[in-house]
Amino acid sequence: MSGDYDENQTAVPESFIALYRDARNRLTVPRATIAARYELCEDLANLLTDHCSMVHSRDGVDEATVLSRVHQGLLAPPTTVEPPEAAWVVRRTAELLGWPGDLWPAQ
Repeated sequence: MSGDYDENQTAVPESFIALYRDARNRLTVPRATIAARYELCEDLANLLTDHCSMVHSRDGVDEATVLSRVHQGLLAPPTTVEPPEAAWVVRRTAELLGWPGDLWPAQ
């Protein structure tokens, strides 16, 4: 199933849509909600890249630890994202940084 809802909306990747599927592969929220949540999470991942890169290079913190700390921060109250979204943001941040995908396990 494509993440394209119409030509005026953002293409949502299947990896994000999967966060909103139940055991029978049905969406658990409206598509508009998924698109809005995706835009928020993608923005967070993009914002986090500079911070993660700086902590890694300036402070010498290894990539896996940086990602783990980001995940902990995303889950700290008050939260903006749900736990599955936080895991997706961390994986997306690693992807944007070009860091190995297996550094941080999916939660």
